[in-house]
Amino acid sequence: MKPSNLQIDSSRLWRDIHDTAKFGGTAKGGVKRLTLSEEDKQVRDWFRDACEAAGCEVHVDALGTMFAMRPGRDNTKLPVGFGSHLDTQPTGGKFDGVLGTLAALEVIRTLNDAGIETDAPLCIVNWTNEEGSRFAPATMASAAYAGEYETENILGRRDADGVSVADALDRIGYRGNEAVGARKFAGFVELHIEQGPLLEAENKTIGVVERGQGIAWFDGSITGFASHAGTTPMPLRRDALLALAELALAVEQAALAHCPNAVATIGEAGIENASRNVVPGNIYFTIDARSGATDILDRMYDAFRQAVTQIAAQRGVGIELIPVWRKEPTVFDAGFVQAIAQASNELGYTSRRITSGAIHDACNLSTVMPAAMIFVPCKDGISHNELEDATQADCAAGANVLLHTVLKLAGIAGENKG
Repeated sequence: MKPSNLQIDSSRLWRDIHDTAKFGGTAKGGVKRLTLSEEDKQVRDWFRDACEAAGCEVHVDALGTMFAMRPGRDNTKLPVGFGSHLDTQPTGGKFDGVLGTLAALEVIRTLNDAGIETDAPLCIVNWTNEEGSRFAPATMASAAYAGEYETENILGRRDADGVSVADALDRIGYRGNEAVGARKFAGFVELHIEQGPLLEAENKTIGVVERGQGIAWFDGSITGFASHAGTTPMPLRRDALLALAELALAVEQAALAHCPNAVATIGEAGIENASRNVVPGNIYFTIDARSGATDILDRMYDAFRQAVTQIAAQRGVGIELIPVWRKEPTVFDAGFVQAIAQASNELGYTSRRITSGAIHDACNLSTVMPAAMIFVPCKDGISHNELEDATQADCAAGANVLLHTVLKLAGIAGENKG
């Protein structure tokens, strides 16, 4: 078989996806596999064994990230990295992260079956704690790799039970000796389900991811005046909840003004000392604003501040809005993006350019190396939910695009021996 005609084994990939879903499988058909849990250890052990059986040498760094190396003809060249993660949300599905990691393994197996040697080495990566559901921050291992955090800082992070990352790594035996960031790459490619509805709605098989949304997080508080719900006339109230209601609509309007290139969410809100017969006096809330364009993030923040000033004056309340975190939009490497687009076109798949609404490990890595992503559809755009689903055909298509993208980037050293 010529390399140009090479296809992954769809049945083998599909079997692996469902076999690994047993580690932390839930009654509703999803997966609960929190990072560095016993279930995570089980899937890591499975993954290590499978990679070694495929001829890879597995290394582990100080944060538990796993690197499975397949030699190339010229091992002085930096390897092409590809993969994703194996941890899930508490109500996770079978595909988020797992597809990209297992598809990378399937690429290696396919090359082995065809007797194809790449010019540069290849390296599958399973990044620790992409989800952030047990330990904060999310994508912590790739962020540390990219220099956003010191290793010791991450090792000291604790979960809700007070268990540190260091202790959790030691418990499952995955605190490696390799320094974080020591292993260098020529670049990184990540396959993932879209986690959104666009590909399915437009009947496209492949999303060629050009960029990732930037994120701005805010903490807020509103100080009104708690008073009797039965005796305080409506015009004299300083109701913190009504002020938040107006602000919530203003946040929505700020995002709609830049639709479809922006979203914004008040995901947390709470009334202090809540009582059914007390006018709310104090409220806390959060805002999550996202866009693929820096200037839109800036304009949304300006709109939030204008709304805060106006609502506070009209309702006689104090409103504080504090920026707590911001990650600028990711712009993926143009050469890598083009390689994905070409691979998809050559394989005959329908595709579209797309922006990632979620943060992924590849977004962090793009700050220190060329990187890009491949998306495939997921049913109804649902993810982080036990109902998460994708078709075997779409998973295979994504893996095939990954295979041919990697071959373009790593080069083919020899003729097909099979």
